Amino acid sequence: MRILMASAVISATAMGADAQSSKLLERGTYLMNSIVACGNCHTTQGPQLGPELAGGTIFKEGFGEAIAPNITPDKETGIGNWTDVQIIAAIREGKRPDGSIIGPPMPIALYRGISDNDAKAIVAYLRKTKPVSNKVAKSAYKVPLPTAYGPSIAHVPDVSRTNKLAYGAYLAGPLGHCMECHSSPNDRGIPDFVNKPGAGGMAFNGPWGTSVAANITPTAIAAWTDVQLQKAITSGERPNGDKLRPPMGFAYYKNMSKKDLDALVAYLRTLKPL
Repeated sequence: MRILMASAVISATAMGADAQSSKLLERGTYLMNSIVACGNCHTTQGPQLGPELAGGTIFKEGFGEAIAPNITPDKETGIGNWTDVQIIAAIREGKRPDGSIIGPPMPIALYRGISDNDAKAIVAYLRKTKPVSNKVAKSAYKVPLPTAYGPSIAHVPDVSRTNKLAYGAYLAGPLGHCMECHSSPNDRGIPDFVNKPGAGGMAFNGPWGTSVAANITPTAIAAWTDVQLQKAITSGERPNGDKLRPPMGFAYYKNMSKKDLDALVAYLRTLKPL
């Protein structure tokens, strides 16, 4: 009888673990293919898409030349030998397992706010991605990188999805880093989240030429309906028919749920007009 009871407990525990793993993978799949959109940088955009998350995209900006690394589970050229804890530390703290610091354009300042559960969900997705052998050159920076982006992160709680504005801020900040691209740069070229959040002006260079991030505060979008704003986010088309250009990740944002889009737009409406 005791053996049977012990077996039942073990079976129930295993089922619970499997259910939790499945839930994390489901959440991670949604995030990675929508608002988080790591593939927008870590998958070469082409004219044809490269292998998913295998890296190689080159960013030439004032900070130097950054090359997106391979973040597939390949053990030789990717992150296959990293532990879950090490992957989460790389995402949220900008620190690799060897202690080296990850530089821009990785938006560590905002990624520090990714919740524990969402970080684990992203890792679950990365683990199931097809390993790709693709050795990527190291980035070369003209500016010194910090020794750390802040203290080690112990715990970040979930943001309630029932709190529309708080969750919209979470989508625009830690998850989607919209504010990283759309906030105006300060005199050091760093997005000014305090004084000019969402006011636009950051320039991005790529095969498309130079794109300048738009003002997404109510000064610019007050006349847009929620439907028009959501269409711009998910299809890259302004109300007047003009097309948005990369690196805006609308190919991923088109997969966002209606509820998340509603929360994101509601939050943008609350930004200070600039």
